[in-house]
This record gives sequence, C-alpha cells and structure tokens, in this order.
Amino acid sequence: MDTDTSLLRKPEALIPLVMALIALAMPFVYVALFGNVRQADEGTAAHLFQLLMIAQVPLIGFFAIKWLPRAPKQTLLTLALQGVVMLAALASVILLESLAR
Repeated sequence: MDTDTSLLRKPEALIPLVMALIALAMPFVYVALFGNVRQADEGTAAHLFQLLMIAQVPLIGFFAIKWLPRAPKQTLLTLALQGVVMLAALASVILLESLAR
C-alpha cells in the first residue's frame, strides 16, 4: 500500500463509512425539518437509520476478513474510523432523544 488512506478508497471500506455518515446526519436533518418532538411510534427516518446501521455490519465484516491478512495496520485504522463514525451516529440519536424529554 502506498499511503495510509489507500484502503479508504476501496469500496468495501468506503461504503460502510458513507452509510455511517448518512446515519449520523439523518437525526439532525430530521430535527431541522420537523423539530425535536417525541412521537408515539417510530417514523420512517428511524427505520432508515436502523437499516443503515445494521446493514453496515456485514459490509464491515467482509472488509475485515478481506483486508486484515493483507494490510493489518491500515485495516485496523480503517475499522477504528468506521467504529468511531458509527458510535457518533448512535450518540447523535441518544443526544437528540435526551433533548426531546
């Protein structure tokens, strides 16, 4: 590998990262459009968020299985970045839920 960011250019690394970034933005976009009010039932945005978060898991697993033997250091850095963005997306939902109470 030429640089530390070369794995981030691979689709199997980039797609889960983009999915997590979209999931991170979704709660804030929803609040900007509709306000931060509690709903009796989860809406479409919540279901899309859940699907984005769950769909990343097999993609990240595939990435790890494929690239850990080939480039362990770069793979672990990429996995750490993906994990941080996923945690940030989850934290955004928790933050917005606590503000709605």
